[in-house]
Amino acid sequence: MKKEEIETLDSLYIRDCGIMPYAPALALQHDLVEQRRKGEIGDTVLVLEHEPVITLGARQTANKLLAARDELVARGIEVVDIRRGGGVTAHNPGQLVLYPILHLQDARLGVNEYIRTLEQIGIELLQRLAVTAARNKGFPGLWVENRKIASIGVRVSKFVTYHGLAININNDLSIFDHFVPCGLDGVQMTSVLIETGVEYDMTDVKRQLSQLLFEHLSFGKEAAK
Repeated sequence: MKKEEIETLDSLYIRDCGIMPYAPALALQHDLVEQRRKGEIGDTVLVLEHEPVITLGARQTANKLLAARDELVARGIEVVDIRRGGGVTAHNPGQLVLYPILHLQDARLGVNEYIRTLEQIGIELLQRLAVTAARNKGFPGLWVENRKIASIGVRVSKFVTYHGLAININNDLSIFDHFVPCGLDGVQMTSVLIETGVEYDMTDVKRQLSQLLFEHLSFGKEAAK
């Protein structure tokens, strides 16, 4: 993992954690959730890439693995059970992940409005990368026609959010062959690289994401009044 970089504007802090294993990232989220709940920190967004990992969500019917766990581990893919919304998904380098730690009451956001805001950030980022993505009613995440390019899964604890959004930029999509995405047979995964033929520099993509995060999630002091 590279040296962590932090950007800040008003009450929003963006922490670029580089490439990070899943377990330390989850532990960091839990620590930040507790600090945010106590008012010790402001709203914070972790931006990172993960080492190869498959995560199983709280909705067990959507967790459909196509390979045994020990086989996946032997291939260098970690498998983790977590308590977020949604079903099974995967992360690996070249996929951009954002984990907002936000206090929804302070931001005056409901959960559904917050999820729509996350989706909008993803849509606008992909537009900047020459990909037209959209919501697909009844199916979480972002889609390019019938191909899934981003996964969303959030959890809220006493008004503080964690987990978040993962967008396929340049990552190896073969990791998705080991399970049924969304728990739905026939879902095809895609990425910015596949859709455009362009391999974007992740540092530049993160820079553009930061601009959108400040635009959409930097509520400043007024939101808390």
